[in-house]
Amino acid sequence: MGHGRNTLRTSAVGAVSAALIAGSVVGLAPAAQAAAAIRFVDITGDGGTTLKANVVAPADADASHSYPLIVLPTSWGLPQAEYLAQAQKLANSGYIVLTYNVRGFWQSGGQIEVAGPPDIADASKVIDWALANTPADPRHIGMAGVSYGAGISLLAAAHDKRIKAVAALSGWADLISSIYSGRTQHVQAAALLDGAGVVTGRESPEVRQIFDDFYASNLTKEQEMIDWGKKRSVATYVDQLNKNAPAVMMANAWGDTIFPANQYADFYEKLSVPKRLEFRPGDHGTAELTGLFGLPNDVWTDTERWFDHYLKGADNGIDHEQPVQLKSRSSDGYEAYPDWKSVGATRRKLALADATTIHANVDSGADGGIVFLSSILDQVARIPPIASIPLLPRRWAAVWQSEKYGTAQQVRGTAKLHTTLTPTGESGTLVAYLYDVGPLGFGKLVTNAPYTWYDRTPGRPFDVDLDLFSTAYDVPAGHRLALVVDTVDPLYIEHNPSGAQLTFSSPADDPSYVSVPLREQ
Repeated sequence: MGHGRNTLRTSAVGAVSAALIAGSVVGLAPAAQAAAAIRFVDITGDGGTTLKANVVAPADADASHSYPLIVLPTSWGLPQAEYLAQAQKLANSGYIVLTYNVRGFWQSGGQIEVAGPPDIADASKVIDWALANTPADPRHIGMAGVSYGAGISLLAAAHDKRIKAVAALSGWADLISSIYSGRTQHVQAAALLDGAGVVTGRESPEVRQIFDDFYASNLTKEQEMIDWGKKRSVATYVDQLNKNAPAVMMANAWGDTIFPANQYADFYEKLSVPKRLEFRPGDHGTAELTGLFGLPNDVWTDTERWFDHYLKGADNGIDHEQPVQLKSRSSDGYEAYPDWKSVGATRRKLALADATTIHANVDSGADGGIVFLSSILDQVARIPPIASIPLLPRRWAAVWQSEKYGTAQQVRGTAKLHTTLTPTGESGTLVAYLYDVGPLGFGKLVTNAPYTWYDRTPGRPFDVDLDLFSTAYDVPAGHRLALVVDTVDPLYIEHNPSGAQLTFSSPADDPSYVSVPLREQ
């Protein structure tokens, strides 16, 4: 375990370092050409911590007039130069924009708190400073960010009623459902975050301990870790957010391997405020990436439209559009829905009729890919992780397939697995995969999800109900869907004792199935 963790962290450090250098250089490039005025400032955050920030204002800003304010907290591990290209665009459109490096990273003081109470307090201190030191309008304040900045923006809006609009891009609403879904550690995602924190910041002792307990699968600390995560999840404060009533736009990628789409969609349904939900192909932060370089980008275009309407009162129509906007991984163009429940409103069940037993502890060859890389390849070239379904060893993988479909099947939303499991060990992990299988037997990954259990009686069956990660994928006519279940995936920590076996059955009074959500055609 320790050696694997160190290898993952080393790889993450290298990848993050290269990305940070490239992002900083390219992000800074447009600054010299922009008309907006930029100044770098120090802001005193919570507890006296110094936050490094920059203010970008319209070139012709007049102190006798007020301007709507947009605050942009940086992403995890990225410097304050991250948003300069977008800040300049917004400033040139008439906003005061303040971007700041969150505590614990780069030149800002303090330690990394992972969107804890000091980070939330910092956001309010930054707003206080902007109102006192810029011609910002206290009645029209927005917050936005990518990843870490998105999570902090949502949390801040739940705690500070001055925030009237939020754009949360590639963020999280529920930290536990993100990297501990199915009670399973998403180890590659955690190692990437940990590695970036080590390279670019200063982790607090509490954060360091949380990571160590997470890697060690320390069950005695499980509830403590869950409580820690809930404090840092806006889902915990949804009633406060609804009471404050900011307009909330959320955007994410189908293949986000750090903050899966499910947790955003679930949270979106609980909001009673003006809201918008956008999903596109890609992985964590990749849908917004070109916009950070100042290039045309749909996510940032919609972000500006959102602020223009809810902070400036612009009649640009965004409030009249269908609020759920999706882009399939398989086709171009957007699909619009009135709400999340209308996505995949039709369901088709794939029966898992044949009982089967598999052995644990060996990767069958079915897996969810590599954090970041696999979903980026899917985004750019529409090549998701692939497995040869006929060649998967049935000793290590359970496989069920549908009949060939006569027409294309447009999978939209959240597929759900229901089965009866009898393990030989009291604890264990399974990973379920849904594949699009072509005529030659090669399966393209549609979606997956892990599931872990503890304290079960060996030999006694129990029900498993598992939501696979939400997605939008078109299965061509003449193809099949296949459900594959195995026990090992590099994305996750597995908990199967040596020599364990898992038996899947389908009792007559409780048949096993996968419920596949389909778009109405």
